Amino acid sequence: MKTIGDILTLSTQYLEARQITNARREAEDLLSDALSLKRIQLYMNYDRPLTEAELTVCRERLGRRGKGEPSAYIHGEVEFFGCTIAVSPAVLIPRQETELLVDKIVTALKGENLEGTLLWDLCCGSGCIGIALKKAFPALTVELSDIRPEAVAIAKANAMKNGVDVTVHQGDLFAPFAGRRCRYFVCNPPYVSEEDYQQLAREVRDHEPHQALVAGDGGFAIYARLATELPLYLEKGGKAWMEIGTGMGNHLLGMFSPTEWKRSVVERDYAGHDRFFFLENE
Repeated sequence: MKTIGDILTLSTQYLEARQITNARREAEDLLSDALSLKRIQLYMNYDRPLTEAELTVCRERLGRRGKGEPSAYIHGEVEFFGCTIAVSPAVLIPRQETELLVDKIVTALKGENLEGTLLWDLCCGSGCIGIALKKAFPALTVELSDIRPEAVAIAKANAMKNGVDVTVHQGDLFAPFAGRRCRYFVCNPPYVSEEDYQQLAREVRDHEPHQALVAGDGGFAIYARLATELPLYLEKGGKAWMEIGTGMGNHLLGMFSPTEWKRSVVERDYAGHDRFFFLENE
């Protein structure tokens, strides 16, 4: 009968042979999840034999990770800005950069009277941004949208999972919001060019949704539409935040006409890359 220690060693070797980065930590996380134990408890129970049922679960999850499936999809959820967000291959796995975007928005909205104010989260995917902002500011009215019905279903489920009251629409960008305006706008659109997509890590290319990652015109297709349409939907004095790709900042500053906006600012992530675009209208 194999022990937890045996399986941990074998799992690490298995993942190393398949060139999985940080194989030991990945093995610890997979076994912890499969056995419903904390990582420290693996070592506290190092010599405990595993049952056949436990071995079956461990092998199944290890096999999936060995084929490159991201750990987040295997686990089925991630922690994001105080929320538990369910994920599947139908939606992107929330990134640290997106959590930083939410933190920037929270900082900007602190102290403002948000009663009755409206925030839209477009291209919402799992709903992580809009749900986290609604949880941080219950007085804020939050509506989300995505073009993909499978993403809408996950976002709705995540809203229920986190106990927040938001509305989730299906539609292409502003289509669900015709004739309306919002005070605050946030969007993390597809912005990877097809050329850059080919250089992404295998687990991203093979498992995360292509439509949520890649945009035409070198990654700028959705931003071009936003540059034209956003002024029609944002209230006077409104603010907008977007996540952007590395090196996109200067192009976006030119794309969003200075005559339409009081402020337009590019901000960087922890790695020093262009990552966020902020707009404020007159």
